[in-house]
Amino acid sequence: MARWQPGARERLQQSALDLFLEHGFERTTVAEIAARADLTERTFYRHFADKREVLFDGQDRLLHAFVDAVAAAPVEASPRELAEAAVVGSRDFFTEERRPWSRRRHQAISSEDGLRERESLKMGSLAAAVAQALRERGVEDPLAELAADAAISVFRVSFVQWIAPEETRTMGEIQSELFAAQRALG
Repeated sequence: MARWQPGARERLQQSALDLFLEHGFERTTVAEIAARADLTERTFYRHFADKREVLFDGQDRLLHAFVDAVAAAPVEASPRELAEAAVVGSRDFFTEERRPWSRRRHQAISSEDGLRERESLKMGSLAAAVAQALRERGVEDPLAELAADAAISVFRVSFVQWIAPEETRTMGEIQSELFAAQRALG
């Protein structure tokens, strides 16, 4: 086994996603993932706590991108502008190079109840983190909760559009259009 070759984490992620799509999440074992990546199970566990984490790796970086963008927003920003800034802060996370992985990841998550639940919890965690960041900027409840939930809705819908099979717009373009549509609601 090529234990010491660089890129072990990426190989494990790619192997896991391939196997999840071929055989299903539940029927794929860590041993199979490691073998497909030409690595050991021990190496797998150095990088991931369990096989779910392969699909949810990066969640903390994404959460920090949201929260950091709120903290960096102009002092005079309104609650809505602060919440929008959080979502805009995620744009760098969703590069064109990441789109194929994201499409396949979404396909794997969509096929498994437990993974869909975990994805939903992730969205809830993002909304809670944005609401807390808004509170830290002086926005009181329930406005902090409402603004955060509205922004996360735009994020969720923009992500689904961004991974659509023939989609070519950037995440930023999609988010801008959806925020404009949300503001037009009145």
